[in-house]
Amino acid sequence: MVRKILLVEDNPQNRYLVTFLLEKNGYDVVVAEDGEEAISAVAEHVPDLILMDVQLPKLDGYEATRRIKSDQRFASIPLVALTAHSMKGDRGKAMAAGCDDYVTKPVDADQLIGRIKDLLGDTA
Repeated sequence: MVRKILLVEDNPQNRYLVTFLLEKNGYDVVVAEDGEEAISAVAEHVPDLILMDVQLPKLDGYEATRRIKSDQRFASIPLVALTAHSMKGDRGKAMAAGCDDYVTKPVDADQLIGRIKDLLGDTA
């Protein structure tokens, strides 16, 4: 079974890099460029996992996460904050919004794929 990942990222270079990495590892990728698109994409595609940038136009990743996690249909979807914010307190802010994990940019490919596999229970 091919797992579907929603990547919420407004930066074109980061979007390209992470999409390439995910597809190379066998994941189907759906992309949203802001928090509002993310909420719509979750409802339309019901992904197996969400990678959420926190600094987004229109609706930031924290609020998009809160809205997604407050909907019982999607509350159990693992959601990973994907962010350049690595200051003290940033991880706590992401987790308080409802994120299940936190990965900083620039992305370490092996670390990201490892975290995704752990969250999805993929052992292969």
